[in-house]
Amino acid sequence: MFIQTESTPNPATLKFLPGQTVLETGTADFPAPEAADASPLANRVFGVDGVTGVFLGNDFVTVTKGEAVEWDHVKPAILGAIMEHFQSGQPVMSGQSDDAKSGHAEHTGPDGEIVVQIKELLDTRVRPAVAQDGGDITFHGFERGVVYLHMQGACAGCPSSTLTLKMGIENLLRHYIPEVIEVRPVA
Repeated sequence: MFIQTESTPNPATLKFLPGQTVLETGTADFPAPEAADASPLANRVFGVDGVTGVFLGNDFVTVTKGEAVEWDHVKPAILGAIMEHFQSGQPVMSGQSDDAKSGHAEHTGPDGEIVVQIKELLDTRVRPAVAQDGGDITFHGFERGVVYLHMQGACAGCPSSTLTLKMGIENLLRHYIPEVIEVRPVA
């Protein structure tokens, strides 16, 4: 098994490509070790000292490290943990997964048609691009012309995420959906 790595715009995050499917559908974000109980793979990666976050996509694993840790010191151990997991035959996620979820929050109330358009643009134009950088962006809410988005994986804490959000996603949504005034991140 050969695992490739790619840098991301976030210097604290690396994207690992194991050359096989990681998740059939959707994504899974584990911002802390306590959140990783549902994933034997994420648990194994968190076993490496210095790992502070794990994000799983269709064909990649994005790993975030702490500030005091250098990639040269943790990258070999992370590669080993990912390789051991895939060779073990264990599932990436334990238990039966529910129906594939989009990751988007449900929206009730007025503006339903606008929210459908927002989610469609996110799924077709935005999410594929940010997945290439090892992250994901999901819809969190829409209120009074403001779209709230949740940033995950390499996008969370990335120095260029504000620029991406404002100059890229906000401009795209405002172009296609006149009711959108602004885009803001949520934690």
